[in-house]
Amino acid sequence: MNAMKRVQGSKPGLIHAVSALLLAVLMQLALPAWAETAKPAVKPAVAVQQVNINTAPAETLALGLVGVGPARAQAIVDYRKQHGAFKSADELLEVKGIGQSLLDQNRSRIVLQ
Repeated sequence: MNAMKRVQGSKPGLIHAVSALLLAVLMQLALPAWAETAKPAVKPAVAVQQVNINTAPAETLALGLVGVGPARAQAIVDYRKQHGAFKSADELLEVKGIGQSLLDQNRSRIVLQ
């Protein structure tokens, strides 16, 4: 209660200065925690520019191809094991979960040899 009486009797400029200081301290404490939780879920940048779909393991396919996660990458590897090497990038359309749009997004990244 004494603190409230002291603040009420203070000059308005001092109250604003203390409020601003308190706000600045709180922001310094809160922003790092908020920024950590606000990061978007994005694939890490990878040095792989092109991916050989006939030799790459599932992990490399998932990292190197846009829109291809672990499950689709494994489907590509499974298809390759069952049917042999891909003869063209268009053959990826036979893999479950790979559509024309996904193929078009990755066409420049895909190599066969």
